[in-house]
Amino acid sequence: MKLTTEAKKEIFQTSGFSKSATDTGSAESQIALFTARINHLTDHLKTHKKDFSTRLGLLKLVGKRRRLLNYLTKTDIERYRAIIAELGIRK
Repeated sequence: MKLTTEAKKEIFQTSGFSKSATDTGSAESQIALFTARINHLTDHLKTHKKDFSTRLGLLKLVGKRRRLLNYLTKTDIERYRAIIAELGIRK
């Protein structure tokens, strides 16, 4: 699933992390985008259980999001806690 620019703007507007509507560079924005893609792929894999190439892509996305979250914990723990609470990511 490729996110269109309209879908990205909607994600940024619903989550209050971005500095502007086109802010795709901040860690919070990237984590929000990765979370949207992860949720979509998870729903896809619930119906297509043997789609192993999609499963590999999902695991790579989860790893990227985890690395960004680790970066946020090291730099600014309050931003990390805010995004975890907003997106419902558990750790």
